[in-house]
Amino acid sequence: MTPTIRPATADDVPLIARLIRALAEYEKLAHEVRFDEAVLREKLFGPRPYAEVVIGEVDGTPQGFALFFHNFSTFEGKPGIYLEDLFVQPEARGSGLGKALLSHLAALAVERDCARLEWSVLDWNEPAIGFYKSLGAKLMDEWTVMRVDGPALAQLGAQAGNIGANV
Repeated sequence: MTPTIRPATADDVPLIARLIRALAEYEKLAHEVRFDEAVLREKLFGPRPYAEVVIGEVDGTPQGFALFFHNFSTFEGKPGIYLEDLFVQPEARGSGLGKALLSHLAALAVERDCARLEWSVLDWNEPAIGFYKSLGAKLMDEWTVMRVDGPALAQLGAQAGNIGANV
């Protein structure tokens, strides 16, 4: 089995959507998937792309993906790459595709003069945690992920006009 990585194109949106849904099933979060493929296409491949996607193939068959975007480290004064999602189909695990996807992103980070490559992993996903550690990744135990979304995001955003913020 030979893994290869290629940049996704707008024609890959149906494939990306299937892989996202497969990831959500694996993570027991299928009920959280709400995207519209047309909006996904616009946000990934429109005039202002918000993220990039690479497709992982094994012997020419798409078996996984990585979706990522740039963040910025104020302490380093450099950009970083944040891996939002990485998924390899169960039948392709052990083929080297997961490592190939992460190696590809690490090479991009080096090429783009990024300070780091980082991502989150569900704390129950011991196979993934072990795999990531084997590649040199370290857990950032002292950090807790915070999120504002849905109605709370709208409510917080609405307060900007009340405090004189220029958004």
